[in-house]
Amino acid sequence: MTFETLAERIAEHIGVDAAEIKEETAFADLGIDSLDTVEIMMDLEDELGTQLVLDEKLETVGDFLKFVQKKLEQQA
Repeated sequence: MTFETLAERIAEHIGVDAAEIKEETAFADLGIDSLDTVEIMMDLEDELGTQLVLDEKLETVGDFLKFVQKKLEQQA
């Protein structure tokens, strides 16, 4: 999972340009709440063909990227 791919998925979900999203961008700044996070994660699960169990608080897009990458490494 690359940052660009994740940024595109988030942008599609909230209706913004992916170029506006940076790794340090906080979910709160994008208007993303916990329900949005779960919905984005469910979309990623379908795309990646794996289950992602959220077991930590994620505040930025970079945190989310690290979380997904860590989960993918654990399942490899």
